[in-house]
Amino acid sequence: MQVEGFNHVTVNVSNLANSLNFYTGILGLQLVHRGKTDAYLEWGSAWICLLEKPDYMAIADKGVGVDHIAFSIAEEHFEEAVQGLQTQNVPIIRGPIKRGIGWTVNFLDPDGIQLELHTSNLRERMSVWNTATE
Repeated sequence: MQVEGFNHVTVNVSNLANSLNFYTGILGLQLVHRGKTDAYLEWGSAWICLLEKPDYMAIADKGVGVDHIAFSIAEEHFEEAVQGLQTQNVPIIRGPIKRGIGWTVNFLDPDGIQLELHTSNLRERMSVWNTATE
């Protein structure tokens, strides 16, 4: 088997309306479909499904599973995006900092799910790490 690329991620959320406001209003993802308990949003060639699960409990401690979801952003829009997160009082948990040759900032969605904005790609990031280990 050989996968061809990233397709989508499904995120359980406690309140669909709050999460939709965050993902469309703050992150600028495009709403494609909204159902009673789900919503499908698109960015670039990938998409995200928000699935309302009001009875689910938040994960208190980190454990096995997905650590965070990262979105690509052009470096020329990065500073403005960080300012937008700050203006909207989005909890920033790391950064903005330089990682490799790109900039990154990690923040939380309304349910405390960790998200990231990052300005470089994997090859660019590894080029710095490979140089540092040689």
